[in-house]
Amino acid sequence: MRALFPQDEEGIMNWITKLYYRARRAWKAISIYLMIAGPGLVVMVADNDAGGITTYAATGAKYGYNLIWFLVLLGPIAYFVQEMTMRLGVVTKRGHAEAIFDGFGSFWGWFSLLDLILVDWLTLITEFIGMTAALRIFGVPGWVTVAGVCSLMGFMVINGRYWTWEKVSLIFCALNLIYIPAAFIVHPSVSDVLSEGMIPNFGKGFDSDMFFFLMANIGTTIAPWMLFFQQSSVVDKGVKEKDMFFGRLDTFIGSIATIVIAVFIVIVTGTVLPGMEIDDAAQAAKILMKTHRHAGELLAIGLFNAGLLGAICISLASSWAFGEVFGWAHSLNNKIKEAPWFYLNYFITLISAGAVVLIPGAPLVLITLFVQVVAVTLLPASLVFLLILLNDKETMGEYANTKLQNIVTGTIVVFIIVLATLYAVNTMFPSLFG
Repeated sequence: MRALFPQDEEGIMNWITKLYYRARRAWKAISIYLMIAGPGLVVMVADNDAGGITTYAATGAKYGYNLIWFLVLLGPIAYFVQEMTMRLGVVTKRGHAEAIFDGFGSFWGWFSLLDLILVDWLTLITEFIGMTAALRIFGVPGWVTVAGVCSLMGFMVINGRYWTWEKVSLIFCALNLIYIPAAFIVHPSVSDVLSEGMIPNFGKGFDSDMFFFLMANIGTTIAPWMLFFQQSSVVDKGVKEKDMFFGRLDTFIGSIATIVIAVFIVIVTGTVLPGMEIDDAAQAAKILMKTHRHAGELLAIGLFNAGLLGAICISLASSWAFGEVFGWAHSLNNKIKEAPWFYLNYFITLISAGAVVLIPGAPLVLITLFVQVVAVTLLPASLVFLLILLNDKETMGEYANTKLQNIVTGTIVVFIIVLATLYAVNTMFPSLFG
């Protein structure tokens, strides 16, 4: 105790001085992190988009708490993949599309770019599907939702500041935590969550439905657009090698946040809607409102916010990639007159995706299914490209993958490629696995 709290006046002054400098160093570290934070946190939380919320809600409704352990395992996988993306962007100062063109030639470059643009546009449609469905619960017409979202997203990008866009995005990231109070409202049994959810199990058994849900959860945790988005984001923000630790910390915190949110969604539907088949999160919110009104309302609000956050990121991923490949100015720090093609691509992608949702009789279910298949074709190639680029010691220098990193990330890549391929086959031929 005397060592902790010195008794003499000189000792007290020295103790206060040391405490002051420690607090000062801690505050400096926090300040640096707050300046660097953004790309990793935004991309990870945005991964819980409208499609992701639907997947988690359906998982909880069908299997209760049984697959929570599987979601927890996906957290480290998401971190390792996105950490490599962040590291590649910081060192090369190039976006993912540009890096693939330079490293693998025009064939694979165009394959990745065109595949990305297609899957991003289709995924953007699914975000509008989720947003319109969520606000329709509160009586808001679809056209009002589409017009409002396009106006808000337009405002976020035309101000000519990456900093402003990112801070607004972080506000929506915080709103994604709305599922946590929703879980407390439905009063889940903590002991049941721990005993049924944290001990690996497959509920009533492993069958084709279980396989489909496992693949769907993997697909919502690791998506191709995330690689392109985060790498372009750290480049646009200007993150430097000396900030690498804080970039990793940002990605790590984001990976924790996305899994925590996913788990709480599963807890909500697993508590109130166990054993029920639901098609989307909006349906779950409507059913939930009959017995737990406020929890259902929070689920609906969360679905809208998830779709909005996903749309914010996905629309930019395509525009950044386009600008990188064609050599256009493609920074959010550029005004419209400085980067006209970048912003034109952005608004065409955004408005056309929103318009599709308003077309009477549009095949929205088919589009949602097609998104999963197209995304699978891009993900394995993107992961292999990423791993190869991280082993280019001439480019990456001291930040190239170590042997241990290659073992860990290589295992993850093989795991995802095998399961993603099986998922694509199961989606196209659902009877193949019984």
